[in-house]
Amino acid sequence: MLLSPQAERNWEDLCAVLEDVLEDQSHRQLFALELGSGTGQHVIRFAQKIPFVTWQPSDIKEESRESIKAYIAAINAKNVLQPVHLDAREPWEKWAGLPHNSCDLIIAINLLQYSSFKTAQGVFSGAGQILRSNGLLITYGVYAINGIITPSCNELLDAELRNLNPEWGLPDIDVLRQLAYGNGMRLERMIEMEEYYKCLIFRKL
Repeated sequence: MLLSPQAERNWEDLCAVLEDVLEDQSHRQLFALELGSGTGQHVIRFAQKIPFVTWQPSDIKEESRESIKAYIAAINAKNVLQPVHLDAREPWEKWAGLPHNSCDLIIAINLLQYSSFKTAQGVFSGAGQILRSNGLLITYGVYAINGIITPSCNELLDAELRNLNPEWGLPDIDVLRQLAYGNGMRLERMIEMEEYYKCLIFRKL
């Protein structure tokens, strides 16, 4: 079982956002896909707090998928499926066999800043196909706004990411808004979180 200190710190705030945006749908069972589930700490906590959602974790790394399996077993989670390998850069038809219009919710936590633009394109293209009408894509992370990164700590983070991989860095909200629009979604809300992080909530039209 891998442990992320950041995941332990932020899961409650993220869960509160999910509970708020899903509140009016609590009368029915929903299906959610998490992209880049990492250690598995988030999806397990979400499953415990939001039992009317069946969760499908995914990750490109085998060590992450093994960690997720260990968390599922440790709490005997009934509403979390076994993790699947999913590479968001691939066409949606290869997203672990998930059918067209099969998801009510797709979440990506701290994924986009550690990804290439091709991955971001894949996330929005795939979400546009797999989300049901009125479904939600929620991304969490640190962002640039109209090409500007503030404050200085975020500039440093962007520089550190680009030093690790030139294709990484803080994604621009306006670019993501355009990607969403091109794939049948609109940016519905932007929620300010701790330490300059934000939740972006996109809705499938």
